[in-house]
Amino acid sequence: MDPRTDEDVLDAVGPRLRALRRDRGITLADLAATTGVSESTLSRLESGQRRASLELLLPLARIYDVPLDDLVGAPRSGDPRVHLKPIRRFGMTFVPLSRRPGGVHAFKMIIPAQPAPLEPTPQTHEGFEWLYVLSGRLRLVTGERDLTLPPGEAAEFDTSLPHWLGSADGGVVELLILFGLQGVRAHVRTDPHRSSRAGSRR
Repeated sequence: MDPRTDEDVLDAVGPRLRALRRDRGITLADLAATTGVSESTLSRLESGQRRASLELLLPLARIYDVPLDDLVGAPRSGDPRVHLKPIRRFGMTFVPLSRRPGGVHAFKMIIPAQPAPLEPTPQTHEGFEWLYVLSGRLRLVTGERDLTLPPGEAAEFDTSLPHWLGSADGGVVELLILFGLQGVRAHVRTDPHRSSRAGSRR
C-alpha cells in the first residue's frame, strides 16, 4: 500500500513536471505556445503555487507523451512491467528504461545502419554520461579523443565536453546509457583484471 497522502502526491507534481520539461529541453514559453496554458500558470504549477487539475495535466500528458499516472507519480497496482515507449531523435531510437523524472536516467540507444559512416557533429550539454556497448562498433568522439568501442566496452564522460556517438563502420549499434545531471555519476564495479584496459577507454 502506498504510504503517501493525497497532499504528498500533489506536492510532488510540480517538481516532477519541471524535471520532465527540462529533461525534454522545452522552455516554459514553448510549452505555453503548444498547450495553450499561460506561461505564468505553468510556472506556478511547477513551483507548487498552483494545484494540478485534470484540465492542466491533460495537455501536458499529450505534449510529453506520458500517461497521466506518470505525471502524478501514481503506482501501477499489480503490474510490475515497465511499459517502454521508444523516442526517435536525431535519426536514432532511444528506449527509456526508467520512468522517474530527475536523477539518473537509463536508456537503450539504437543507432541505425547507414550506407557510409557519418561525419561527427559534436554537441555539448550539461550532464554526465555512462555507456555500455551491447552490439556493433561504436565511434565515440569526446573532446580531442576519437575512440572505437566494440561490444562489451564501457565509457563515461562529461557531456559539457563536445561529444558525438555514431557507428564506426556504418552498421547498427546498440548500447545502454545512464545519463545524469552534472555531478551525478554512475558507479560501476569492474573486474580488477580489466581496470587498466577500461581506464584507457575513458
